[in-house]
Amino acid sequence: MLQAGLTASVDLSVTDSDTAAALGSGDVPVLATPRLIALCEAATLAAISAHLDAGQTAVGSRVEIDHLAPSAVGARITATATLAHVDRHRLVFSVAAVEGSRTVAEGTVHRRVVDRQRFLDRT
Repeated sequence: MLQAGLTASVDLSVTDSDTAAALGSGDVPVLATPRLIALCEAATLAAISAHLDAGQTAVGSRVEIDHLAPSAVGARITATATLAHVDRHRLVFSVAAVEGSRTVAEGTVHRRVVDRQRFLDRT
């Protein structure tokens, strides 16, 4: 059962392939915002995956992230997601990413619980 308060964290050691230069979102060798968003979304799924019914998944519908500080190649980033609100199939997560004691990002991720096969049939 999905309920507010579910939480999970995922880690990333930043590599050259995670940088803005590699992903084309910038030209500097620091953690790219799109990669940071993907890490935060991975944390949201980790928080709820064990609580979904068989055949269900959750897809992203909105992301609001403030990328507050750069992270160099080699940095270890931990993204934590906490399920803040459940409205039937709509989920809202509070997310934060830290490098040690420094917050590098914070925001909100919205997801929607769907039947995996019906969702794929619509594509």
